[in-house]
Formats: sequence, C-alpha cells, structure tokens
Amino acid sequence: MALVTATEVKAIMDNCTVADAVVNTCIVAADEVINTVFEDDTEITATLLKEIERWFTAHMVATVFDRPASKERVGDVDMWYANVWKENLASTPYGQMVKQLDLSGKMANAIGGIRAGMYAVKSFNTKNQPWYGH
Repeated sequence: MALVTATEVKAIMDNCTVADAVVNTCIVAADEVINTVFEDDTEITATLLKEIERWFTAHMVATVFDRPASKERVGDVDMWYANVWKENLASTPYGQMVKQLDLSGKMANAIGGIRAGMYAVKSFNTKNQPWYGH
C-alpha cells in the first residue's frame, strides 16, 4: 500500500501541472521499488520511508512527465539544460533528496549503482605477447 498521496508529492514540486492520475501511477511504481529495496530493512523508520517514497515519486514524475526540454531556442539564443538521464537519481533535485534521506545508500545502489561484473581473461601468459620485453 502506497505511503504517499498525489497531493503530498505535488506539494514538494514547483508548479507541478501533472494530473493526479499520472502522479498516482508513479506512486504505485515508486511504492513497489521502495518495498523491494527496503523489504529486509528493520532499522528504517516509517516516517523516513514515507519521505523517501515521496521524493522518489517526485523524481519519477519530474523525470518522465514534467521534464523540461533539454534544448530550447529563443531567437538567437540556445539554452541547454543539465538535467540528463544518465545521472539517475542525481538528474533531478528530488532524486538528490532521495540520496540525502537514504543514509544506507540502498536507493542509489539500486537505481544506478555500480553492479559487479565478471570478465574472462584470455591468457595470463605474457611471454607470447609482442609487447613482452624479456
């Protein structure tokens, strides 16, 4: 069950004109992510979890539905915005607040943290390499 309402989310967003139905869709998605990320966490308070969900929902709304154009032209002036997708939670002020509220770092890790990987090394035998100097 969601911890926040559309009214609570929109209260922290400057001039948000996104319809409540759209915000509610983001609330459902954000709630699912929050529940998954913090499902085994017994130390986070209900109040803090609610705030993380509220700011994460605002981040989702801003990222997808209330996102300013990345480039705008007025006359001879071009304006580029720094709000870029690849920055994950850092791409909006709301996502940055999620990172501040989540002292465990679980959200940042889940929403764009570095994941472990495995790579095969073809050979450790350097003697057969053309750059081997011995």
